[in-house]
Amino acid sequence: MKRKVYIETSVISYLTARISRDLIVAGHQRMTQEWWVTRREVFDVSVSQVVFEEASAGDPEAARERLAVLAALPLLELSTEAVALAKDLIRLGPLPERAEVDALHIAVAVTNQVDYLLTWNCTHLANAALRHQIDHVCRAQGYEPIIICTSEELLED
Repeated sequence: MKRKVYIETSVISYLTARISRDLIVAGHQRMTQEWWVTRREVFDVSVSQVVFEEASAGDPEAARERLAVLAALPLLELSTEAVALAKDLIRLGPLPERAEVDALHIAVAVTNQVDYLLTWNCTHLANAALRHQIDHVCRAQGYEPIIICTSEELLED
């Protein structure tokens, strides 16, 4: 059985954007493109309506490109349980109020029993300093935590 991966908006943005002049961002973009081409088929990949909403924002042409990639991916449910867990991730402290959308990404992935949340958001998502607290809140609410990681971390078998 394939492992499940929830793709957060930053991955789609890195996949479709022009290669950045910033060398670190460009490296992340290349890793994302490599993962998409060589590893995506190994996983059951999905997104949520939250990703569609974020991907729709900004430059219209860039948004069209992001939405074209997303159109082929199945949607996970944004349930009342996910909304409640997202609120707990903020209320109980690991994430600040301004990270409501990030909390929703985690909560959708957790409540849909996904194995990995793939992201380049290292401020609130792929952040080792927050990891223990995020896992604690998920377990306290009766959910098994997920692995939050970057494309680079899922390039290998």
